[in-house]
Amino acid sequence: MNVRSFFVAEFVVWGLCIGMFFFFAGCQNRGAQDNRMENTGSNDLSIDANLVFFYYRDLAAAQDFYEHILGLERVLDYGFATIHRVSGTVYLGLVDETQGMHRASEPKSVTLSFVTNEIDEWYNYLKEQDVPLRGEVKNAERHATRGFVAYDPEGYYLEFETFLDDPENTLLLDRLKDKKSVFPPVGLSNRPQNLGILANVIWLYYRDIPAAERFFRRHLGAGLCVKQAFAGVYSSSPTGFVGLVDESQGLHRFTDTKAVNVAFISERVNDWYRRFVDAGLSIREDLADSASYPVRAFVALDPAGYFLEFNRFLDHPLNRKIRSYLGVK
Repeated sequence: MNVRSFFVAEFVVWGLCIGMFFFFAGCQNRGAQDNRMENTGSNDLSIDANLVFFYYRDLAAAQDFYEHILGLERVLDYGFATIHRVSGTVYLGLVDETQGMHRASEPKSVTLSFVTNEIDEWYNYLKEQDVPLRGEVKNAERHATRGFVAYDPEGYYLEFETFLDDPENTLLLDRLKDKKSVFPPVGLSNRPQNLGILANVIWLYYRDIPAAERFFRRHLGAGLCVKQAFAGVYSSSPTGFVGLVDESQGLHRFTDTKAVNVAFISERVNDWYRRFVDAGLSIREDLADSASYPVRAFVALDPAGYFLEFNRFLDHPLNRKIRSYLGVK
């Protein structure tokens, strides 16, 4: 297996807490509350962490931005890709486009949300750092959040937001009430020590929202935490969530190709593979150990063509730090 298919071009992380049930964990399946959404989620397999991979022409510039401006800790380095801890069970992978599964020129049909209790402080800090911003920090008009959007060096959207105390957000806030924010390593970045990241939402964009919802509920055991007018937030790992957005009303439109891989880390990657194969789902890369790196993984496709990676980081010195955060012995 070459580098391109290894990581399955880049495997990896979303979570911390083995035994927490993948998307179902922590939030009730909406089917129990709303008869418009069937309760078909399964919670018998676990996801330990979430990871999203972004693809760059200038990998060094992206690493400098995320480490020194956003203050994210590097927890794994494979040369062509690095992985950075964002919140308790969410990670971000930065990939050299020449060795990854996507090119930087593909549409960036994804938004990475940073859920924080220090929303106005984050806005002021990023403005002082001359990070490009899409607008001012403000309360949303159509849902109970306050936030703003920034751009990374190659144009990926980074949404900083807080979910306000509102009945719409009850399930999500209850899930997060005992979670601790992650703060930057001391002395390694410009980010002030009081700016935390509590959780993350990976926003994905669909033409057919019902089909996307059925897929995540039936095959990933997804539990709905927040229902907005044009989007739903589904639980994944303890601090990781996936947002399914109606592309006609979101920050991005649907695209056939997408410069992103959405990854799930699980010690039970073999069982996830069997589940997907038995269900007849589309598999892009079969389950295998990489010949180049200590990772076991496979890649599937969701109904809109998003690449979904399932990864297990093997016991190896290169993986020591990430396995420590994952609580893997």
